[in-house]
Amino acid sequence: MAHSRPAKRSLFRRRRFLVFPVLLTLLFLFLSPWSLPSALDLTNFRATLSRASIVHFVQQKSAPEEIYGLLHFVTSPDDRMLSHSIELAPAEPIDMAVYLSGDSDDWRIHTRKLKEQYPLVVFSKSYCPYSKKAKKLLASYNLSPPPKIVEVDLRGEFYDGDFIKLILTRLTNHSTFPNIVLNGKGLGGSDSLHTLHAQGKLKRMFESAGMSVREDIVVEQESQ
Repeated sequence: MAHSRPAKRSLFRRRRFLVFPVLLTLLFLFLSPWSLPSALDLTNFRATLSRASIVHFVQQKSAPEEIYGLLHFVTSPDDRMLSHSIELAPAEPIDMAVYLSGDSDDWRIHTRKLKEQYPLVVFSKSYCPYSKKAKKLLASYNLSPPPKIVEVDLRGEFYDGDFIKLILTRLTNHSTFPNIVLNGKGLGGSDSLHTLHAQGKLKRMFESAGMSVREDIVVEQESQ
């Protein structure tokens, strides 16, 4: 007990000595003739947080994912070609208006329709053995609604498969065909699909996406 008061005084002195350097540093920053870096410039920061910037940020966050824009585009009954409709940089985010292509409905309507009609979309190449293998496995599940198959090599007179591949690579982190999308999320390719099947996970995933699987079928295990 005799040493408690000196100990408290010593602690107070140490704190006081730490406060002075901090105050001097702050004083130097505010009175210094040099400008702060833009990252630390409070004036610039306030300008960045203008009302227009905040509204734009909220709109970006509330917009549907671009994958649904692509799905809407490729499942449209019209013969729409990305590579010939507008000059695009497929490795960069694409304006959702491009995917709408004149459709007047808002994205909530299109997204809901896609989830109901095409919860499972397979981007395939008609001649690709891996695509054929994946489509055969999916057919054995007898899904309802059935998967929407997009044969990118058969998309009309003007081929846009290279554009679709680049966009899918950016959106799903999978760069080859088939590229399988379930409820707006990439599942990968044929190998990933068969791995999920071997683990007994596919049926539950399809049902969670709103699809029905016939209970009386027997899904045969296929060799990898």
